[in-house]
Amino acid sequence: MGEDCSVTITELLPLRDLQACCAPITREVIGEENAVSVARAMKALADPARLRLISMVAAHEDGEACVCDLTEPLGLSQPTVSHHLKILVDAGFLSRSKRGTWAYYRIVPGSLDAVSSFLTSV
Repeated sequence: MGEDCSVTITELLPLRDLQACCAPITREVIGEENAVSVARAMKALADPARLRLISMVAAHEDGEACVCDLTEPLGLSQPTVSHHLKILVDAGFLSRSKRGTWAYYRIVPGSLDAVSSFLTSV
């Protein structure tokens, strides 16, 4: 949990703009600023718990999940799950809405497509 993910990818290059401005990594040399942005996005995804959380949120009914629904299946404490969710929100992969005492999460449309298209060589 000591990772520094406080700077979001959107501060350098919004995920929604990644696909529009950046060719796949095998087609042209990536610029330094874009490399930093993509690396931050990948760092946010490069954790088994975070990958599972994205999958769980996407697969949840209506594509939205409460943190209360994610803790037990993930097998981690609520504060740890909330920490991982915050990193994914800060990186632009999840959006968060608060209802009463609970937070609900949903995938930001296109956020995963942008990263995957950047890595695609075709």
